[in-house]
Amino acid sequence: MAFDFGNANDEQRIAISSTDGPLLIIAGPGTGKTYTLVKRIVYLITEKNIAPEEIMVATFTEKAAKELVTRITNELYELGISLNLNEMYIGTFHSICLRILKDHLEYTRIKKNYRMLDQFDQQYMVFQRISKFRQLPCYDAIFDDGEGAWKQAGKIVKYVNNLAEELVDIEQMQSDGNEEVVAIANIIEQYQIIMEDENLIDFSSIQTETYKLLNEHPDILAGLHEKIKYVMVDEYQDTNYIQELLVFLIAGSAQNICVVGDDDQGLYRFRGATIRNILEFPGHFKNGKCKQVKLVTNYRSEKEIIDFYNTWMSTTDGRKYDFLWRNFRFPKEIVPGKDNYREGTSVIRCSGQEIEDDWYEAVYRFICDLKKKNILLDYNQIAFLCRSVKNDRIIRLIEYLEEKGIKIYSPRSDMFFSRKEIKEAIGCLMLCFPEYLRKLQARDFDYNFAELYDYYDGECIHAAKELITTHKDSLGRWIAEKMIAHGKLSQGNTDYAFVGLLYQLFQFEPFSSYLDIDMKSGVTDERPARNLSMLTSVLGKYEYLHRIDVFTEKNIDSGVSGFFNHYFRFLFDGGITEYEDDSEYAPSGCVSFMTIHQSKGMEFPIVIVDSLNGTPRSDNNQLLEDIETRYFHREAFETRDDIKFFDFWRLYYTAFSRAQNLLVLSCCEKSGRGQTPSKYFEECYGKLPYYEDADLNGLKLEKVKPVNIKDTYSFTSHIALYENCALQYKIFKELGFTQVRVGATLFGTLVHETIEDVHRAAMRHEEDTINPESIREWFDANYSTLSKSEHSYLGPGQLDSAYDQVIRYAENNKDKWGLIQDAEVEVSLVKPDYILLGKVDLIRGEGDTVEIVDFKSEKKPDLIIESEQLNKYRKQLEVYAHLIEEKTGKRVSKMHLYYTGEENGVPTVSFDKSPEKIDETIKEFDEVVSKIQNKDFSSRANDKKLCANCDMRHYCKRKGDC
Repeated sequence: MAFDFGNANDEQRIAISSTDGPLLIIAGPGTGKTYTLVKRIVYLITEKNIAPEEIMVATFTEKAAKELVTRITNELYELGISLNLNEMYIGTFHSICLRILKDHLEYTRIKKNYRMLDQFDQQYMVFQRISKFRQLPCYDAIFDDGEGAWKQAGKIVKYVNNLAEELVDIEQMQSDGNEEVVAIANIIEQYQIIMEDENLIDFSSIQTETYKLLNEHPDILAGLHEKIKYVMVDEYQDTNYIQELLVFLIAGSAQNICVVGDDDQGLYRFRGATIRNILEFPGHFKNGKCKQVKLVTNYRSEKEIIDFYNTWMSTTDGRKYDFLWRNFRFPKEIVPGKDNYREGTSVIRCSGQEIEDDWYEAVYRFICDLKKKNILLDYNQIAFLCRSVKNDRIIRLIEYLEEKGIKIYSPRSDMFFSRKEIKEAIGCLMLCFPEYLRKLQARDFDYNFAELYDYYDGECIHAAKELITTHKDSLGRWIAEKMIAHGKLSQGNTDYAFVGLLYQLFQFEPFSSYLDIDMKSGVTDERPARNLSMLTSVLGKYEYLHRIDVFTEKNIDSGVSGFFNHYFRFLFDGGITEYEDDSEYAPSGCVSFMTIHQSKGMEFPIVIVDSLNGTPRSDNNQLLEDIETRYFHREAFETRDDIKFFDFWRLYYTAFSRAQNLLVLSCCEKSGRGQTPSKYFEECYGKLPYYEDADLNGLKLEKVKPVNIKDTYSFTSHIALYENCALQYKIFKELGFTQVRVGATLFGTLVHETIEDVHRAAMRHEEDTINPESIREWFDANYSTLSKSEHSYLGPGQLDSAYDQVIRYAENNKDKWGLIQDAEVEVSLVKPDYILLGKVDLIRGEGDTVEIVDFKSEKKPDLIIESEQLNKYRKQLEVYAHLIEEKTGKRVSKMHLYYTGEENGVPTVSFDKSPEKIDETIKEFDEVVSKIQNKDFSSRANDKKLCANCDMRHYCKRKGDC
């Protein structure tokens, strides 16, 4: 049967079927890039007989990866082709590199149980250890005496992140005659020492450690070449130096590399991305070897919109602009591909005159007019794009529209701290600590953070006192009790810290009502609950970093002031991004406000582009430029003068090309100083009609396309949790609340990880090393990293018991090491509406028949009393067995639960695999997932023991649910 290319045009067909050797696909906006990628992967699998696990696809964002996974699995499912998704290398560069590192951790500086740092974590980690950096030679050469520790930490992180992925030679830099260069080299060296000593990893080191691993271990690289036959990279224009190195390293001599991107949409130079990677890609191969395909037929936008942004990219030389693209852009012109085009205008302007309020009113009237004429059917058909959504002018516009009744979705506007529910929660928490409250009112602190203290005192405390006035007998009494208790901790510790205290607060109004939200109500109505969830995350992270498990007489004052005056202050200054849903980038009922960078890859029926006062600017750092010139492995590509123009034009090209039906340029027009629009927009802006004068009759807007992303679920953390208690699922999975850390899992994880080390040794045919001495080494190493990462510890008796479980397992199974075929095997069940994920602890057997084993670090249960729980385990193992048979082609004869805590009797509970029951089990899982996806969280736990240990017990008791 001939391959089904669907609606692919001629260029797309060439891109889909050109599989061997290097291929460059230049894909302009709206030209079906994702469609082409998906079809190309399916073509490789169905026409070239390439196994899915032999294809690597690197994307720029997690969202893009999820969408690719969904579309690929849907196509293959319709063709009756099953695949184990876990074996396919598809994801961001970082997630793919992390997978490679996890498979070979023993060959890296990273140990098990490492902690991943995001950018805020990085800066806070450096801040906590700033004295180590300040002691470095030449440190003062790059920092002013008056600069605070937090600001210095931010600069250190910037230097580290900018230079790490360029693989600069630190030792060479330390010999430089320039003290500033030496200072940066010393800082990077110290940073790397801390990361290794404390088993930390950041986004930069994920890639550098992977590159180092593959370079230093040719056998591991050769193994990767055996697995991966085809490499595909999306958004190649946004890759950096080390990502290019990794692409060519992993592809190897076969050079089956397909890169896809648009040089006109390269926006991420500030993250180290370089446009040279896509422009120079063909030059890495012999003349004519690299095939090039241009996708230029746009199926997204009206013709007038396409003409507008084509003109924008081509009109660059002249009196006002005076720059040429030369060889820094692939010549191309986007052509319209829609069947029918609108006769009326599709590019207009909507502006105010001189006064911001005039502009706000113009935008509001424009939206209202569209609504009144029934052109606008849903507010989500409008996206407002600007350079920064944190700008005061933009925030005032957001507030203006919300006051007029238009809901806004703008999670990156740093409005977290202005939200009512957050001020209420912070205020109530503060009132619980009388000593902190006294110091706040007297401003009796070492540092004068006036804006922060005014926020606490004038807004948070005020909001909390208003609540107490309304709820004096409930909330007011509880806060009074906490004030007394926290003032008398010499009489004993609490059994909670910050997160536990917040969960107690949730039993009272209005917090309980925030959590009662119907999850079908929409993102803006869910926002209070989502923001409270983020607050639990912030509190939990602080507890973890400062090792505060409960309040004691020793830690309560320093812990509370440290949180509110330092940790929270850094977040207050830097901002917290509110909740974003990957599966709903334009929620119904809301106008979306987002940055131009954020909008990349998206499309909206109406796009309003602001920031027309912008001008091309150089972001020069002379010291970093000097290091780039002398220590980077490649000479500079574009000149500094060119860069500011190139990046400016690419940014607005990306913005303009998001529009499907109507493109609106909007600003508060001003003359003189701060001229708006700036001279760079005068020509294109001046020709546009005002929206009042434009012919919008007959304008029909597309509906916002739903994001095509399948949800993924795991057996234990999703299916089992929902079956135990749907409310727990809603709170901890759906809304993402942070659970109070429970140290009890440390014991089980320690046993499990050490048994995994035993299995790995057996799989390496190193059975002679599986002895008490080696097991003790593995055990101690695992405990060291686990206790450090968890900030939890086991007593001597617990450690002895955990070690005995591993030794007993090794002794009882020493004659079975040769039967081990695989361990820690990830499996997946791909369904039309979701993907189910799981992990098989052990596969063992001979020939074509195997058994699977799941480990439990506890004593064997009573088979009658615990029959319901055992039945759940059996169902899970049945699906595991089914997936292992599909993956390996081998028959699973037995399924075992192995209880390592069993000392005297038989440690296993065994089940025969029953093919008849598998369909029934999968059907039950379908029903559970259907309830989750339909937001049915009405059922409650029947197990009182489960309720007694649940963080939500105070909330449920007050509501009478338990």
